[in-house]
Amino acid sequence: MVERRVVVTGMGVLACNGLDVPKFWDALINGRHGIGPITAIDVSNHKTKFGGQVPLTNEQLAAAIGDPKAGRRKDRFVLLALVAAAEAMRSSGFKGKDWADPFRVATIIGSGIGGLSSIEAEHKVFMERGPHRVSPFLVPKMIVDSAAGDVSIAYGAKGPNYAITTACATASHCIGAAFHHIRCGQCDVAITGGTEASITHLGLAGFNSIQALSERNDSPATASRPFDKDRDGFVLAEGAGILVIEELEHARKRGATIYGEVVGYGCTGDAHHETAPDPTGAGGIACMRMALNDARIAGEQIGYINAHGTSTPYNDKGETAIVKGVFGAHARKLAMSSTKGMTGHALGAAGGLEAIASLLALRNGVLPPTINYTTPDPECDLDYVPNTARQAKVEYALSNNLGFGGHNASVIFRRFDG
Repeated sequence: MVERRVVVTGMGVLACNGLDVPKFWDALINGRHGIGPITAIDVSNHKTKFGGQVPLTNEQLAAAIGDPKAGRRKDRFVLLALVAAAEAMRSSGFKGKDWADPFRVATIIGSGIGGLSSIEAEHKVFMERGPHRVSPFLVPKMIVDSAAGDVSIAYGAKGPNYAITTACATASHCIGAAFHHIRCGQCDVAITGGTEASITHLGLAGFNSIQALSERNDSPATASRPFDKDRDGFVLAEGAGILVIEELEHARKRGATIYGEVVGYGCTGDAHHETAPDPTGAGGIACMRMALNDARIAGEQIGYINAHGTSTPYNDKGETAIVKGVFGAHARKLAMSSTKGMTGHALGAAGGLEAIASLLALRNGVLPPTINYTTPDPECDLDYVPNTARQAKVEYALSNNLGFGGHNASVIFRRFDG
């Protein structure tokens, strides 16, 4: 079997610091965050009162779904996916529903949690008004696969259509799976990535209960501080990051713009704990090595890592140790940054946002910074591109995501020079 090359031809973003790809990239390279007080819900009795909200506009919704009334039948996580997918499709040049063979177009889009706001709202209806008043739209609104299903319907994509749910590793697993579908010859095109909208009462309370969130309410702007000694937890965010990926010759024949190439994917499990990373780092090390082997490159060829970098005490030092375990002496020469200081942690959407950040870093020759890095941590002692973007021409970038449940995912991208 001849393995086919897979390239990225479309990108779409909704993040708290950018409502499309150009605005997102401008924010990243200028160190601009989108974190602030939560206004979507009353947070007066919550420990954490800030997050990364996406100011979704009616214009974006109308462009993505046509009739705004249809949006009432969909959970916010699905709406975010539809808007990001619309941008990705526009940038890809595909019209949608005009495929040469729609059964060779995959839709693989996941979410870590799914329709949490719909569950909360309809549970309140159930408790106050009884079971017969629960909305008939509840089930399609809440199930995690609704984003993949609705995007496939919107664009007539009839190929492999499913959602992967692996907490914070979700989008990277979706991208990796879509990449393999195309590389092995099963599909020619895939719409893939992740989406999340979990800034809700239960989402906020649940993460606070396991002491995962920063409680830096006096300074939300500096709360997400990956690899900094004074980090105290991640900042909950929402968003969507969607890619259109495609077989190289298929893209060339239609004259598509190519933003980069997907060359490797690794996925492993820690088999250790529901929420805590394995202190040995064995799963993360195996995951990155698997991605390198899949890409058929040496570790020394990686020039940039977009880290999972959540700003939690355990993740950041653990990921630092994992990178050292994989790359040895080369780890000291690598540039590694976490963009979560600017985007917050968008859970199941994180890998999609960070894949796009990695691709743009390769394409533009600029590495986005790790902001709010002020106090070095002796256990986090690599080059985190602190505070200011850096000009650097890099050929290969690796994007890491590590999810609750011990889910590890690594995707490797290559700069595309023709």
